[in-house]
Amino acid sequence: MKTRFSIYTLLVSALSAQAGAPSVPSAAPPAGRPVARVNGAILTDRDLRREMLAIFPYAAQHGGDFPKAMEPSIRKGALQMIVFEELVYQEALRLKMSVPAAQMDRAWAEFRKEFPTPEAYRQFLKTEVNGSEDLARTKIRRSLLVEQMIKMEVSDKAAVSSAEAKVYYDAHPDAFRVPESFSVQTISMVPPGKATPAQVEEARRSAAKALKQAQATRTYEQFGLLAEKISEDDYRVMMGDHKAVDRAKLPPPIVQALQAIRPGEISGVIQVEQTFTIVRLNAHTPAGIRGFDEAKDSLRKQLEKAKTEELRTALGKKLRSRAKIEEL
Repeated sequence: MKTRFSIYTLLVSALSAQAGAPSVPSAAPPAGRPVARVNGAILTDRDLRREMLAIFPYAAQHGGDFPKAMEPSIRKGALQMIVFEELVYQEALRLKMSVPAAQMDRAWAEFRKEFPTPEAYRQFLKTEVNGSEDLARTKIRRSLLVEQMIKMEVSDKAAVSSAEAKVYYDAHPDAFRVPESFSVQTISMVPPGKATPAQVEEARRSAAKALKQAQATRTYEQFGLLAEKISEDDYRVMMGDHKAVDRAKLPPPIVQALQAIRPGEISGVIQVEQTFTIVRLNAHTPAGIRGFDEAKDSLRKQLEKAKTEELRTALGKKLRSRAKIEEL
């Protein structure tokens, strides 16, 4: 969990009004409408909205509106998150955890760099923390304590060693089977839907012309630039690149053509229904099992992600079990 220092998200789980919370410095009344009370600490709709925007940032590009169908689930997830972070913060206080002065100074300096002008900084203080630098520092300290607590109870415990990953790898061989695949680029001529015979023939002639141009290319980039210029399939915007495609997902005529060429070579014109396609083979990966050395890094990340979610869930349940939480 990274500390949230951007101007917009710093206060996602800010103190806002900690009336009744343990060991919290006195602050001004909360800004915003209360939405939850956690052991007496008030969380407001401003906290909630910031978290909703963190979950669904695209709303900020659309006037702050969330898709109606998604808004209830986004709100529910955001409320769970701000309650969780408040519980984590209160647990850090209960354990008498602290932030070293040097770390706090670095965090404060990083935070100040976020503001383009002194006026922007003053406006932030006025809007978010009633003009109080002390309260702003308190909010940063809170974020650091939450981060520290999560590291101790989740991140450190979620670490997976190479030996642990190897045990999982050996026990789940089917998870590492790789299907035969082809990495390809295409240039396609696509007649309109319900094309007439004349339109199909025109697409065939265009493909034959395109083939001569494609055969003059020598590299991935040259073929890709040609695809961007003349191809009519959807992959033209990606230099015609389909990346690695499972053999089972390719039409039989394409597979047959790919089996006849080597990486770096270009097929002839291939007809699939009414579409005429030229394929450049970039790589052919036979079916097999990924070796542990190849799979190790991604496997460790996968296992650590799953373990992290389990530990976060367990921590949340433990903290909730002894907390008084009210939705307002």
